[in-house]
Amino acid sequence: QVQLVESGGGLVQAGGSLRLSCAASGLTFSLYAMGWFRQAPGKEREFVAAISRWSNTATSYADSVKGRFTISRDNAKNTVYLQMNSLKPEDTAVYSCAERRNGVGSHLGYEYDYWGQGTQVTVSS
Repeated sequence: QVQLVESGGGLVQAGGSLRLSCAASGLTFSLYAMGWFRQAPGKEREFVAAISRWSNTATSYADSVKGRFTISRDNAKNTVYLQMNSLKPEDTAVYSCAERRNGVGSHLGYEYDYWGQGTQVTVSS
């Protein structure tokens, strides 16, 4: 059974940093693309970042986080990370990781096969 468990969320002041982790089990992690999405209260879920299975250089980002967030993966630990720097109040949301069997990162949520429960990130001004 596939499980994705996020951690690392919390409360941080604007300009601060957080590092989210997503630990995967029940799958051959190195074969799957991984993505991070977020959903703020009253808003639709939106794409944050994605990483393909091949390497840490095959990544993509939403324009709103480009240059501030970095997605990476450690296949030996079955874990994907999201390093978030220069956080803004508008980054406040529940952040969820997802995996895609296709192996290629995507910004489309419906193309992902499994999702984690999410972790809350709150950025105060």
